[in-house]
Amino acid sequence: MISQPGERDDVPSRRGGSSVWRLARMRRDSTASCACRGIWVYSCNIMAVTIEECLELQLLEMEMLFSMFPNKGEITLQDKNALTNVQMYLKNIKEALPPQIEYSISVAIDEPKVKVDLHVSLPHSYPHSAPQLFARSNALDRQNQLQLNKHLTSHISSLDSGELCVCVAVQWVRDNSASYFQNSNVSSQTAPKEKAVKITFHRMWIYSHHIYRQELKKKIFDCAKQLYLTGFCLTGKPGVICVEGLKENCEEFWHVIRYPNWKHISCKHVETIETEGNGDKLHLFHTFEDLQFQAHGGYGLRNDYHMDLGQFLEFLKQHQSEHIFQILFGVEGKHSDN
Repeated sequence: MISQPGERDDVPSRRGGSSVWRLARMRRDSTASCACRGIWVYSCNIMAVTIEECLELQLLEMEMLFSMFPNKGEITLQDKNALTNVQMYLKNIKEALPPQIEYSISVAIDEPKVKVDLHVSLPHSYPHSAPQLFARSNALDRQNQLQLNKHLTSHISSLDSGELCVCVAVQWVRDNSASYFQNSNVSSQTAPKEKAVKITFHRMWIYSHHIYRQELKKKIFDCAKQLYLTGFCLTGKPGVICVEGLKENCEEFWHVIRYPNWKHISCKHVETIETEGNGDKLHLFHTFEDLQFQAHGGYGLRNDYHMDLGQFLEFLKQHQSEHIFQILFGVEGKHSDN
């Protein structure tokens, strides 16, 4: 159980985000706009929301989830110190914006008796930005898994903006996953037995002098989504992109983003693996993530300030990719003391 900054005057419903958000809004200090360290993420005539308030809501939702999934292994944090880092930031013990909270939830499905792993990545501005959600199960074939995630995303997109929604996503997976497994079973029973098809799994590490423009970021994310690629885009100076998936899809991504006029970009390293099946087990990343680390000096995304590469090194270590740091930057990464 994590500790939530501030006093609680009620225990929110276990079912979903609406009651949590209403509770948080009632508790919000009407003078929050005077916060000296606030990073504004949303504003209107009635209220403004800071990163700190969003992180508090994320911790509150995590507390709910741990009460729903109390057993060991049901919730797995990608970084075991993630929640502690957020709490230290909120208490002004640490100045640097903490890494995003990323975790997976093992959701048990009653019929058939299977488990679905719901992978969650929370932007700092969540719940005012949508979370990245991806449901995965070894018992699902690729097509039904894609359909499951498509419908899950559609359901979450239909919710009101600003609502905590991970608990809602968990309940949706519980209530709606069975039919996708049934479709997978029917397909496997009726399909003729064939030899396992070999595929070429690709992982490309792309370096750019900088990535700032919103239209360029949109092009990168849209292309990765259309080609079913996972990985990340590190925004700022320098800029780094990693994409992984089928070889032909990665090569198509590289072709699309380079043209017509992206000059300061190069593919630094490619990892290729021949495998049978769909290659899902080879993925180091569950979604295509938007990485933004604090720039040196606290100036944000400014063209004349480098991003904190120490935080990026930690991110690579968490994804078994520490060796890439030297390939990208020509120097060996050193562990930060902070």
